[in-house]
Parts: sequence; C-alpha cells; structure tokens
Amino acid sequence: MATQALPDGDSAGTILGHPKGLFVLFFAEMWERFSYYGMRALLIFYLTKHWLFSDSEAGVIYGAYTALVYITPVVGGYLADRYLGQRKAVLFGAILLTLGHFFMAFEGEPAAGNDGNPIIYVFWLALALIIVGSGFLKANISVIVGQLYPRTDIRRDPAYTIFYMGINIGAFFGSILCGYIGETYGWAYGFGLAGIGMLLGLVVFAWGTPLLLGRGEPPKPLRKGTEWGMYAAGIGLVGICWLAIQFQSLVGYVLGGFGGALVLYVLFTAVVKLSSEERDRIFAALFLILTSIIFWALFEQAGSSLNLFTDRHVDRTLFGMVVPASVFQSVNAGFIFLLAPVFAATWTALGRRNMEPSTPFKFGLGVIQVGLGFLVLVFGAQSVGVDAATPVMFIFLIYLLHTTGELCLSPVGLSAMNRLAPAHMASLIMGTWFFASATGNFAAGLIAAATGAEGVGEEAGKQVVLDVYSNVGWVAVAVGVGVLVVSPLIKKLMHLETLVDDTVDDDLEGQRAAGLEAQEGGIHPATRPGPRPAE
Repeated sequence: MATQALPDGDSAGTILGHPKGLFVLFFAEMWERFSYYGMRALLIFYLTKHWLFSDSEAGVIYGAYTALVYITPVVGGYLADRYLGQRKAVLFGAILLTLGHFFMAFEGEPAAGNDGNPIIYVFWLALALIIVGSGFLKANISVIVGQLYPRTDIRRDPAYTIFYMGINIGAFFGSILCGYIGETYGWAYGFGLAGIGMLLGLVVFAWGTPLLLGRGEPPKPLRKGTEWGMYAAGIGLVGICWLAIQFQSLVGYVLGGFGGALVLYVLFTAVVKLSSEERDRIFAALFLILTSIIFWALFEQAGSSLNLFTDRHVDRTLFGMVVPASVFQSVNAGFIFLLAPVFAATWTALGRRNMEPSTPFKFGLGVIQVGLGFLVLVFGAQSVGVDAATPVMFIFLIYLLHTTGELCLSPVGLSAMNRLAPAHMASLIMGTWFFASATGNFAAGLIAAATGAEGVGEEAGKQVVLDVYSNVGWVAVAVGVGVLVVSPLIKKLMHLETLVDDTVDDDLEGQRAAGLEAQEGGIHPATRPGPRPAE
C-alpha cells in the first residue's frame, strides 16, 4: 500500500501546522520517558542503598545498563527496516517495557547484591526487559517522526524539538513523582508508578496508530511466521541482556567489537553502494555520531555520580524542606520544557533568514556547554570549601548549562540522522546514533566509577569527585572548540543544497509484485527542489 502524502498547511490533518501523528508520538514517548526517567532517578540509590553495592560497582552497573539501552536500538532498527516496520517494532517494545517496569516493583528484602538473594534475578530480568523494549521503541519512534515530513521541510527541526519536549515533560514529572514516592514510601511504589506510566504510553500509541498516515509499516508484506520469529528473537535478546547486565565487563567488549563492526559496515555501504553525495552525508553523520559520544559521557553523570553528589554534598533545602536527591533529576527536563520552544523558534527564525548555525556548529556548542557545566559546579563547591555543603544553586546551574548544550545537540542530531540517511538506511543510521549514546553511557559509567572513593572520609571523597569533574570539563571544552573549527568542512559534506524530498510513487506496488527492489515504505527520490534555508 502506498504511503499517503502529508497534508500541508493548517488543514484538517494538522495541529499547529504539524500532522496529528506527531502529537500521538509526542504523548506515547512522553509516557515512555515518564517511566524510564522515573525509574532512572531511583536506580543509583536502589543499587547503593537497597542492594548495597559500592559506589564504583553501582556506577559500572548503571553505565552498563544505560549502555545496553542504547545498543539494542541497532538491532531493533535493523529488524524494523528489514521486516517488522517501525510501527510494529514500537508496539512490541512498549509491551516489553511495560512488563519490565512492573517487574522492578518486586524489591525483596534489603541485602547485598552478591549474597544470593533470589529477588536480584528478578531485578536483572526487569532491567533486561527495559533494555530490549527500549531497543525496539527508541530508534523506531524517532524514525516515524521524520517520516511524517519531506526531507527538506523546514518544520523538521522544530518537529523534533516538539517531540523532544514530550520526552522531557515525561522525564520531569516521572523524576519528581517516582523519585519522591520511591524515596519516601518505598522503592516498589516508585517503580510501580513508572510501570503505570509505561502502560499509558502503550495505550496511547495503539489508539493513535491511524493518525500516523500509514508511516512505519513493513517494507513488504509480512508473513505471520516471520513476524512471530522477530518477536521470538526479541525474547532471546532479553535472555542475552539478562546475562550481560550481570557481567558488566562484557558490555565493554561488546561495545568495542560490535561498534567497530557497525562503523565498518556503514562505511562499506557508503563507499560501495551509495552515490558520492550520499556517501559524504554518511561521513558527516558519522562525525556527528562520534562527537556525541563525548557529550553523553559527561551528560549522563546526571543519573549516577551527580545524583550521589547531590545526595551527599549539596544543601538540598528548598523553601524550608529538604528535597530528596532523586527529585533533582527533574531539573534538566524542567529546563528543556521551558527552553525548547525558545530554541525551536530561534532555529526557525534564523533558518528563514539563512542565518541558522550549521548542525556541526551546534554540536560544538553543545560539547562546550556540557564541559562548562562541570567547571561551574567545581567552582561553586570550591568557593565554599570542601568541608561545607555546596549551595544548591550550582546544581541548578550545571543542569542549565547541560540543558542548553543538550538542545544544541540531541534534537538536532535526531533530525540530522534522519535527514542525512538514505531512506533504506534510516533506522540503521538512527540505531548507530543511539549506539554512540551507548558508548557514551558506558564511558559515563567508568567516569562515575572513578569518582567512587570508598574507605576515605567525606571531604576526601568529595575532592576526588571534584578533581574528576574538573578534568573531564576541560577536555570537553577543548573538544568542543575543535568541532567549531572543523564545522564548515562537515557542513560541506552534508550537501544540503542538493537534498531531495521523498515522494510517493503508486507504481512501486506493481514493482514489488514483480519482484523488483524498492526502497523502504514505497518511497523514492523526487526531482530536485529549489534551495532551502541553511542548516
């Protein structure tokens, strides 16, 4: 079945100039992020206070878990591209996520994780279900957003920013509600609330499927046996992740081996199978992907070492009440909720005047700001002395700088991956983008482990954290400046002036029936449009 054309303007098919399907994806992802970030706000404390892991052990487990969350989208993206289509992959992922979050509510008695308490294996299973569910959902729901728009549509970056607002509204309320309830009334209640949020996300996506205008369907008619085989493969992947999360060092080897193979495969495909301009765009995408690793390695300290720092070394008194540390996980999301419309309007206004910064330039700004955030926190902590509690203002400042950096990199990166990739490689490239996030998250776990200083006093432990933060902050600033310098070259590789829209050709159905190869979703290159505003 040919994909329907996207209505233009404020017709019955749009809301605020965007297709209604964008807002289905907005709310589905909002509830998914409610559950994910609600659970994440509690996870490092659950590991250290309930399962009694050391800071270093908990940091590595946390890093391995979040890394696996970003590895599995490569598999989920590939299976969606080749067999399931994005819609079925998202639905399957949402079911696994719902189960995983509810399994997190089985906490058992507090005990050291390696003392043989059988409930620990339920905990590992819950993490494995969330990992694989995210793998099927994350990359593919982002791809559907892009499929709602022509490739040269100037609404794409604003659409991804709106989508990103949904992510962060969910993260904001999930961190506050699940974090507060979990720390105040018990882990099971916080994790159970996260499960309810994921169930709502599943219901929203299933209900709103007709509004997606046929996007995300399988590339060719899907046999029942093949479809159930894909689901069985997903369940098998849950088993693999159940083992991997218990042996975290293996995750590093997987990242190294699989990551190298993935990059080589993408490069081989670009050199051998793509035109020169499409090849250059893949090279540009890979540069952006590699740059993002450094950003995520620092940014993802939020849920681990920065969360513990807030709990132990920050004066958390607000309005006469001591706020649980997990609640501060909502600060980043709150800032995005406030600032995302400003950034979306700014990029749109600059784009109309051909003044918008290029995507690689935005990436450089993002990396610089994430480094500056740590330097500001170090300055704030040292200004009052290591023996005194750090003023909570500096926690708000680090999250503010990390948020503005994130808005320069993450939604723009999602849009760039979808724009630069040929249609038949869309989910693979998006999966590679998330794989870079996996590498960054695993590196974040190693950085968090480096901040652990068991067996020393509180002041000495705080100084260790500040030394690590100072070092990584200066490295990030230096790398970000380097990205700014080379950004004009990377922009040339993107060949924005020759990007073409994808349009529908109803004759592709006949070509498929005749056994001829067609690109994903019946989409083929259109004739070249006029020039578009600068990226």
